[in-house]
Amino acid sequence: MSRVVLALDTATPAVTAGLIRLGGARPELLAERITVDARAHAERLTPNVLAALADAQLEMAALAAVVVGCGPGPFTGLRVGMATAAAFGQALGIPVHGVCSLDAIAAGTSGQLLVVTDARRREVYWARYRDGVRIGGPGVSAPADVAVDGVAAVAGPAAVAAQFGLPVIDREYPSALGLVGAVPDWAAEPEPLVPLYLRRPDARTLAERGLA
Repeated sequence: MSRVVLALDTATPAVTAGLIRLGGARPELLAERITVDARAHAERLTPNVLAALADAQLEMAALAAVVVGCGPGPFTGLRVGMATAAAFGQALGIPVHGVCSLDAIAAGTSGQLLVVTDARRREVYWARYRDGVRIGGPGVSAPADVAVDGVAAVAGPAAVAAQFGLPVIDREYPSALGLVGAVPDWAAEPEPLVPLYLRRPDARTLAERGLA
């Protein structure tokens, strides 16, 4: 029995919304809208969802599940995608599956791969994979502190991935197909959505700053 899944990710500068049909020999991409703009997560996510639905000639009622990238990523971007996914799930009464956004980039790859995205502050979010399965991370580190022994290639934004002096594969951001491919078990009850911030927010309470 086929079903349509809405895939969302806002863990990187890419604002991703796509529709995937499950139930055939392999997942089928019906439509996908991606806007690369680190400052437009809130403005572009819902329009991208509506545009993807229009492209696929589907109504919201056709959705059977949602999958959303839970990071690692910055606080503002992550909360937009995860809150939107949770709202769709609640409104439509459908399950919402959270996945590591780096897993979505690595989904379906072979060999040993390092996936990195920009964590700012001269750091990267990273995870290591063997044949698409995570074997290390996710973590946040300076590039020089990320172990690359045995790694054959790097995936992620070109400017970030190039810092490691290894072959770079053309997978900069999570795709709708990758997000769906990162769900380990569609039959299992989804776990609660937990954002992977990996570092504390820049804003601190008065008590944390010793001013309370």
